[in-house]
Amino acid sequence: MKYCSHCGSLISITVPEGDNRPRHVCTSVSCGSIHYQNPNIVAGCLIEHGDALLLCKRAIEPRYGLWTLPAGFLENGESVEEGALRETREEACADVEIMQLYTMFSLTHINQVYMMFRARLHEPLFSPGEESLEVRLFEESEIPWGELAFPVMNQTLKHYFEDRRKGEFKTHIGAVKALGEGAARRIEVQMLQGGNP
Repeated sequence: MKYCSHCGSLISITVPEGDNRPRHVCTSVSCGSIHYQNPNIVAGCLIEHGDALLLCKRAIEPRYGLWTLPAGFLENGESVEEGALRETREEACADVEIMQLYTMFSLTHINQVYMMFRARLHEPLFSPGEESLEVRLFEESEIPWGELAFPVMNQTLKHYFEDRRKGEFKTHIGAVKALGEGAARRIEVQMLQGGNP
């Protein structure tokens, strides 16, 4: 951000009085607006139908052609549950019933928080939306583990199958951290509640 969206003056990065973090602050004395930049919320559904789960093959970047659970950025004016249901309709043309918040992951390296809900698909009615190449139900043995788009989805699926074997679904909270730089960069999942990665 270079210019104030309120008055058009230059922005400087400084710690405002009474704050403890650097912020984007308008340099105009008559404006002085503070432009907060906060994490984006990604909401989605882990959709069950019998013993199978519904996955979408991405038709957009990033990760074009890889599989994921239906999810996307929360819009202003909607609850997290509403956002998860909307994304499911947009990506999988499916109407589902939300059962519980299942996983929540903080991705501090990209300023995102993922909130995934367990949901039930009552009838096997679904089709690819604009952002999906293909949508289908997968049994556990069919999950394309090597073709999953995002670490959060991989971890959510692993928790699900482990919990299903135990017969108890609990909420899992964790953080996904990017460690290292360039070619040496790797992703590490740290669980805070609900189980090991």
